[in-house]
Amino acid sequence: MTLRNLTAAAGVAALLALAGCSSDYRFSSNLDREAINDYFKAGDVVLFEANQQPSGRYEILGLVEGEACQASPHDVPVSLADARTDARRKAADKGANGLIIKNCTLITEPGGGCHSRSLCVGQAIRQASAD
Repeated sequence: MTLRNLTAAAGVAALLALAGCSSDYRFSSNLDREAINDYFKAGDVVLFEANQQPSGRYEILGLVEGEACQASPHDVPVSLADARTDARRKAADKGANGLIIKNCTLITEPGGGCHSRSLCVGQAIRQASAD
């Protein structure tokens, strides 16, 4: 086999390899786009704890309550962070971009279908944009 034939054979092999890579591949996932947006919308809401106040002007959109429930003693224990995240999601549902936490509490006595619960209450706010 001559050098020219080897070069041609290598070129054909490279073209076949590239043609295999350029097929119309589709990515399929069991993730729902709406569920992903719902999960991450809490990140769009700035959290202000009791000793912090937002700077600038803002509009109060209403009260929101976040809750986390430990359904059985074998489940992961609840945390105040889970209740705050739930409150941030609910604030985002009201169109808020901020949440002023007024009170959070951890309830360790079983009741209401939960082995333990955490609750947070706060004001959903819409801050003026910094344009």
